[in-house]
Amino acid sequence: MSLSLLLFFLQFLSPSLQQFLRPCTTPDVLRSKRCCPVWPGDGSVCGSLSGRGFCQDVTVSDLPNGPQYPHSGLDDREQWPLVFYNQTCQCAGNYMGFDCGECKFGYFGANCGERRESVRRSIFQLSVSERQRFISYLNLAKTTVSPDYMIVTGVYSQMNNGSTPMFTNISVYDLFVWMHYYVSRDALLGGPGNVWVDIDFAHESAAFLPWHRVYLLFWEHEIRKLTGDFDFTIPYWDWRDAQDCQVCTDELMGARSPLNPNHLSPSSVFSSWKVICSQPEDYNQREVLCDGSPEGPLLRNPGNHDRNRVPRLPTSADVESVLSLTDYETDLLDRRANMSFRNALEGFASPETGLAVTGQSLMHNSLHVFMNGSMSSVQGSANDPIFLLHHAFIDSIFEQWLRRHQPPRTHYPTTNAPIGHNDGYYMVPFIPLYRNGDYFLSTKRLGYEYAYLQDPSQRFVQEFLTPYLEQAQQIWHWLLAAGLLGAAVAGIIATIITVACRRRQKRRKSSVYGERQPLLNSSEEEGSTSYQTTL
Repeated sequence: MSLSLLLFFLQFLSPSLQQFLRPCTTPDVLRSKRCCPVWPGDGSVCGSLSGRGFCQDVTVSDLPNGPQYPHSGLDDREQWPLVFYNQTCQCAGNYMGFDCGECKFGYFGANCGERRESVRRSIFQLSVSERQRFISYLNLAKTTVSPDYMIVTGVYSQMNNGSTPMFTNISVYDLFVWMHYYVSRDALLGGPGNVWVDIDFAHESAAFLPWHRVYLLFWEHEIRKLTGDFDFTIPYWDWRDAQDCQVCTDELMGARSPLNPNHLSPSSVFSSWKVICSQPEDYNQREVLCDGSPEGPLLRNPGNHDRNRVPRLPTSADVESVLSLTDYETDLLDRRANMSFRNALEGFASPETGLAVTGQSLMHNSLHVFMNGSMSSVQGSANDPIFLLHHAFIDSIFEQWLRRHQPPRTHYPTTNAPIGHNDGYYMVPFIPLYRNGDYFLSTKRLGYEYAYLQDPSQRFVQEFLTPYLEQAQQIWHWLLAAGLLGAAVAGIIATIITVACRRRQKRRKSSVYGERQPLLNSSEEEGSTSYQTTL
């Protein structure tokens, strides 16, 4: 009941607002290819009057890609974002954002000069109110139109050189579902069903971990803006040694429906969610892109998957074996790579041997297959909110590897990786722009940490002390009332005891001064000794 009320009030207290930047979807901007919005803070383009940034040409890397995608000039994502824009805001200092009006990850304050570290915690160590708040934020994001971004519903060649834009509104949550679809979709080569499937700008090569790191940071950032809660962080699910879906309860991410094992329990708010971008074969056949239309309920049936493909969930030993691999990427730089940390963590190589395997989904991939539903299709997997918990933990394993091996940036491939994965490639479909190699670095430099990776004293505060203090904060008025009542009762009892003692002392004095017989009498009749005492 309390969660329902919280959801109700959030809908009305938060503004109802309208991955392409909204001001950059007009015919004029598309024809000019100049996406440099005005920063409202000073009324200048990119906040230039305040020294925040300037409108500059986009320079993309011309280093060669790998042979996995042999085409050129057929896909809008090639040399991102030049098909759509060749000028964007380039921000200075600690400023960031499409108009340089925001701060880089890890910085806060009016002038982005305040450094602060956020901590991502296990979802099981959140208090009840924190869990409810997290779920309410997800639902608010699902039902609130993004004020800043729209999604593209057609390829650029269908837009008549920008004169007929093809964009539509999208909710804050579904924006990220669509982004994950768009970055991993097949390339449309022309003609029904004529696609190139061996292309993915965020999976099966080096950019897998940096891309998802930025994706989570950006998602976290948008939720903070939506809710005004700038202390919000994405929780993680530590699934090591799990035997089942520990987060699949109605108090968390939704239990299994008693009526249909593929659906979620009606008691979960997620049972009413509709998925998008879940029918890639249909889009390919019709030569269209996902347009964000609802396509049915969220599906999940954890554990009822192909056991030959995923025999079990990853163990602590699996994680440790993957962390022992010293090379980030090796040889072919794709899903066939041997002894590659990235390939083993992503799940295309055995954690025990480090050798690439076929026919099995391991590590990261195993969780997707295990969920046996919306999360099991790459392009639509972000429809399931468990995606966030899962990838936050994957990101923490990436962080462990970075801290253990401390690789220089030169270990990240600069050339010959599959298209979209070289160091200098801008991440698809982000606006503002982020380079892959810029995020091959520790989370501490990006302003966040994982609770279980902290030193013991910090970990005690974050995992044990903080939740209790937050719970106490929620019920402080009850604690205060109980304290006052206890003090009053104690005072009354003390007064009663004091009065009783004084009366007895007076009685004792009168008894002592009025004594006429010795305290010890010998009774001949009883033949025993009797004691008379006065208090």
